[in-house]
Amino acid sequence: MPAATHALALRSDGTRRAGILLAALAVLTFGVLHARADEKVIRIGYQKYGTLVLLKGKGLLEQRLKPLGYRVTWAEFPSGPPLMEALNAGAVDLGSAGEAPPIFAQAANPDLLYVGHEPAAPKGEAILVAQDGPIRTVADLRGKKIALNKGSNVHYFLVRALEQAGVPYEAVTPTFLAPADGAAAFARGAVDAWAIWDPYLASGERSTGGRILADGTGLVPNRQFYLSTRAFAAAHGPALDATLAAIGAWAKDNTDAVAAELAPSVGIPAPILTVALRRLTYGVTPLNAETTADQQRVADTFHRLGLLPKPVDVAAAVRKPGS
Repeated sequence: MPAATHALALRSDGTRRAGILLAALAVLTFGVLHARADEKVIRIGYQKYGTLVLLKGKGLLEQRLKPLGYRVTWAEFPSGPPLMEALNAGAVDLGSAGEAPPIFAQAANPDLLYVGHEPAAPKGEAILVAQDGPIRTVADLRGKKIALNKGSNVHYFLVRALEQAGVPYEAVTPTFLAPADGAAAFARGAVDAWAIWDPYLASGERSTGGRILADGTGLVPNRQFYLSTRAFAAAHGPALDATLAAIGAWAKDNTDAVAAELAPSVGIPAPILTVALRRLTYGVTPLNAETTADQQRVADTFHRLGLLPKPVDVAAAVRKPGS
């Protein structure tokens, strides 16, 4: 598929994402209008899986921010790209996403700000193929149809995996599907492979018997980034710092308890979630030169492929110490 076609496909779900964004805006606007005039609010965007949802479930963030006079509101998003769109639209103040979504978000809005990241977790994303199928190496993906979530962390992972195997990106057929739809397509054989992240990766291994063809090891760090806006960071720095400090503090040493707590909301059995959680890393730190350089490589790769409309300078969007 030509690069221009890929770029067009990245925007083809604009209507669906607009609906998600409008719904989030409506919920959050209602909350803000009904807050007390003197009340400070931090609006968190989260996905169904990850450390932010653990903070929500345990009420840990509310406890941490109450002495600072803040109330917390939460909005759930199905993946990183629509969450980043909501951040750019001013619907949330803080959210998290993998490597790729912030790149596209920064290209759309220079107000985006990287405020921290979790350590690398390369085993947390992989390409699944049929257990007894003919695909034995990444090179065998040439000419094959691959399901993935457009603009997500696995999008970059797939590009890197193909690149290392000497397969041009244009030599495969990406099929852009959300995780649930990707799982269904892979299970019925409508696609040859599925590039996916945990916990859907762990669930797919168990439910379909899929085999990991390659994970991110040696290819991509698979970091989780925390993002805000310049305006929010400037006005609410102490609250932002307190929020980042709270992330991962409880989850790191309580994997089984975390899995049991997440299972009902995620809809994945606790034993499978435990597998996924053990591939995670915890603790938020500011971006350093290495992390920033890794993100710049993501941006440069997408621009080279024609998937990014203009060059992006990642360093320009990194929060400076003390700001």
